[in-house]
Amino acid sequence: MYEQVCKDISNKIEGINDLDWSEIKEKYNIQCAADTIRKSSTTIFGGQFRTEYLKSKLVSENKNKVFSKVDDLENKIQELRKERIKLQTEKIEYNKWLRETARDELITEKICETINNLSPMRVPNYIEPKHNDKAYCLIWGDEHFGVTFELRDLLGNIINSYNPEIFENRMWDLLNQVIEIIQRDNIDTLNVYSLGDFSDGCLRVSQLMKLKYGVVDGTIQYSNFITNWLNKLTEYVRVRYQMTNGNHTELRMLNQEKGTFTEDNMGKIVKEFIKIRLENNPNFTLIENPTGYIYDTLAGNTIMGIHGEIKNMERALKDFSKIHNVSIQYLIAGHLHHSKSEEIGVNSEVINIPSIVGVDTYSLSLNKTSNASGKLLVFEEGKGKICEYSLKLN
Repeated sequence: MYEQVCKDISNKIEGINDLDWSEIKEKYNIQCAADTIRKSSTTIFGGQFRTEYLKSKLVSENKNKVFSKVDDLENKIQELRKERIKLQTEKIEYNKWLRETARDELITEKICETINNLSPMRVPNYIEPKHNDKAYCLIWGDEHFGVTFELRDLLGNIINSYNPEIFENRMWDLLNQVIEIIQRDNIDTLNVYSLGDFSDGCLRVSQLMKLKYGVVDGTIQYSNFITNWLNKLTEYVRVRYQMTNGNHTELRMLNQEKGTFTEDNMGKIVKEFIKIRLENNPNFTLIENPTGYIYDTLAGNTIMGIHGEIKNMERALKDFSKIHNVSIQYLIAGHLHHSKSEEIGVNSEVINIPSIVGVDTYSLSLNKTSNASGKLLVFEEGKGKICEYSLKLN
């Protein structure tokens, strides 16, 4: 190319061709002005200047072409890398989906196997419903089944100890106290609310070390126990049962942030277990709310039950009323592990229910202590909550 440029310029100077300087510039894409080419070719030093000047221009042009090809190659390499990363990401997500699906199937298989191996539930005699202007509501929560601990005070005395056997003893104690009230007050229908955190081991890795059973096995054992407990209760009273999920039973996949897997909660397993086992019990009704909360009307009073991970119960009652466009008179929650209530209006109150587990390390971190207990509330039409039984447990 360089020789051809020089030849055309020489022929131009000698008059052999009639090319214009601008035409020479365009023909060879020389990166300088046409007048600069003319001057560099016709001055006394033109030959030498022309040689060096054109060489530098042509070399620069060739370099640019090489660099351009290199850039194109690097862009293609980057595109290939991006595609490879895309494939790797898709593979990771696919394997994650396989693991989650396999986990869900394993849990389902274990639960189905357990249910199929259980003997049929004893169906109690049908209890005829009666008209009553009062409504009775048994509430408990925060069982933290499976956890084992022993807390002592400054003098070495035991403040509280807990394990699955103590849990069962407390629940049978609760049942006996409730039966006594049922028979004394001639109650035919009992509303039963479970406020969540039946287990303790799904929140973080450190808690797994305190569990007597694994998460799945613990869930199955709890489900079987509470189903038998409810079935026994239906021998004495008609039961309308509702439950809400807790934060401890949310599957955070070990140290994931709160709320990451809100739909994956072991409480759903408990609910399905109860539903299947008690489906033929004429005295038992399972009530499910699409929000996952508890919502009910007792003797004309509107009740909402939540687990209770909120700082201001009064504000929450107002917020829930606005969100769901209903008038909520009573907001009931657990989570705090101690009893607390506050009137916020006529026949309106926010109520925290104590826990089945009683005092634990969480309670102590809040400098709160409370008896292990449940509550039985009595509502009357036009009067709201008229009575409250504190059912303290051993």
